[in-house]
Amino acid sequence: MSGKRVSFGAKPAAPTVDAWVQQGNGAEGLAHPSVQAAAPKADIYTARLTIDVTPELRGRIKVAAFRQGVTVAEMIRDLLEARFPDEGGNA
Repeated sequence: MSGKRVSFGAKPAAPTVDAWVQQGNGAEGLAHPSVQAAAPKADIYTARLTIDVTPELRGRIKVAAFRQGVTVAEMIRDLLEARFPDEGGNA
């Protein structure tokens, strides 16, 4: 070793708990950099819908999505959009 000391600077501060919670409520710039990659879908799809289906139906849905080369979520969103189109007004 050469004996030189290398300084890397201060460690960036992690977001506070309140900032982390607020990022889901439209607060800009508060997300940790590692979370930024998920932001585009999070901005579009902000509500979660949970339904109960039989294991058999779940299996059929997963196989159909795989055959179409999409995720289950993408396939279900497309089905819901087709069944409930936007008729000019925002929901």
